[in-house]
Formats: sequence, structure tokens, C-alpha cells
Amino acid sequence: MQALRHDDPPHIGPHVTLGRLDDEPEHTAAERRFIVRGADGGRTLLARLPRPDTDPTRWAVEAEGARRLSVPGFLPVGEVGGGGAEPPWCTAPYVPALPLPAALRAHGGPLPGPVVRALGAALARTLATAHAQGVTHAGLSPAAVLLTADGPRLGCLGAVRAAAPDGEQRSGLPGLDSGSLAPEQAAGGRPRPPGDVYALGAVLAYAATGHTVPERDELPDFLREPVTACLSRDPARRPQAYRLFPQPEPAAHAATVLDTAAPSPIPLPASVVAALARQSAQVLAAELPLPASRTRH
Repeated sequence: MQALRHDDPPHIGPHVTLGRLDDEPEHTAAERRFIVRGADGGRTLLARLPRPDTDPTRWAVEAEGARRLSVPGFLPVGEVGGGGAEPPWCTAPYVPALPLPAALRAHGGPLPGPVVRALGAALARTLATAHAQGVTHAGLSPAAVLLTADGPRLGCLGAVRAAAPDGEQRSGLPGLDSGSLAPEQAAGGRPRPPGDVYALGAVLAYAATGHTVPERDELPDFLREPVTACLSRDPARRPQAYRLFPQPEPAAHAATVLDTAAPSPIPLPASVVAALARQSAQVLAAELPLPASRTRH
């Protein structure tokens, strides 16, 4: 958990802000993310707000859409609030979580091959489930991937749609990771599943090398073929998500199995586990600020 900055909100809706989830300028998420607690101290949540340089109305539409979804592996949305003078916000149940850039920072560099392979399988499974339900994530990037002890979760749903309407150029817009943005989406095309697959290739390249646009020779052997295919500029040449890192399922078609699959833990380096434990301890130790009436005595 990162300390609050002077321009961070002390409250988000009825919740008291404890700290920031993100603190890495070069991998800024498409939204602002805070760890908050109910005023009575009974619940801890992950709260999300639009960036101040993005359209809050479009962001709120995506937040409400996420609240209506039930896709295993997507960060769930519980409350949605705001409006009027108050910026929109939404919450999810809090569990200790590290954005992928923070996980690489905690580990001191790219993640080990077995971890990247397991991460790729888990994210491909999540996207295949979403695509089988007719859902395009349209916001996948390294910062959108939250590593938890129970498996990765995908936040920032709809960041591409929120950034600009279809038909408008999206290159260089705030909150969009240029290395993860499919060329057709950058040019204003409607987000579709092949764009998610492009972003998945960029995320896995980042996890394995530390950046989203690697040279082919930088990638470990097991990633070269799938990442190269995912990052094809031609959407028709990209593989479908369920064909990436397939699990043997002799009795059923892969897409059908993935449609009902629940996420599962992946092996994490000890350094990342330790960082999750530190965050958990910080949150448990965080105290709510005293009401103004009590601070005067």
C-alpha cells in the first residue's frame, strides 16, 4: 500500500481512504485505485475512480457495465456511486493485490518462466471465458493485471471504450498503454476479442522481459510463438484466446469448458508473496483518522 498524496481524496463515497494501490508513473493504470475502509471500520475495499484527465461519464458507463458481469478472473464490481458534483467511483472486495508492474519491481526484474507460463494460461482462460459470453475486456495492460494469492484478476475493464468513442483516434490518450493497444483500436476501431489477444501478448512480453514491445530473441523459447502471433498487426492472424496455453480436455470443447471455469492460484515468487504479506499487514495496521470533533480535545 502506497501513502496518499496531497491531491488524493480522503473519502470515496462513504468510505475512508487508507492508501494507494499504485505508485509507478511509467505504468499508470487507466483508473485511480485506492484501498478504503468503511467509516465504521467493518469493511475494507478496493475503490476505483476515473483519472482526472479522462471522461468521467464514459468511465461510469464501463463501471456500471462491469457491475452487471460475472466473469471468473475479472475484478468484480460491487458498489457504483458518485454523480453530480461527486466523481463516479466503484468498489470491489479487497484482497492483497499487486499490479503486475509492482510485482516485477518487488521481484527485482522479469518474472521466472514457470510463473509467466502459469500467468499466461490463467489470463488466456479468463479472456476465453469472457469472449464465450460475448464480452470484450478492452482494457488489458500490465497495470490492469492484479496478482493475488488466489490467482490473477483483471481490472480496468473497458478502458479503451472509455478513452474515446469508436471512430476517434485513441493513440496517445491518457490511461491507455500504447504497447498494449491493438493497432485497430488505436485507430478508433470497435474493441473486439482479437484486441484482447493482442494486449495479452503485450502483457506476457512485459512479464517475461520488463517491456511490452520486445525483440523476438528477448522472449523465452516457450513464449516466442504465442506472443509473436498475439502481436500480429492483422487481427485475423491472431489466435483465439482458448487456443493459447491449452489444457487437455478430452471430453469437451475447450471454449465450453472455459466458459464455466473458475480462476485458480498460480505459483508466485517468494519476493512477490512477501510484498503481498507486507501490504496485508499495512492494511490491517492502518487506523481511521479521528473525527474532527475528537481531534480538538
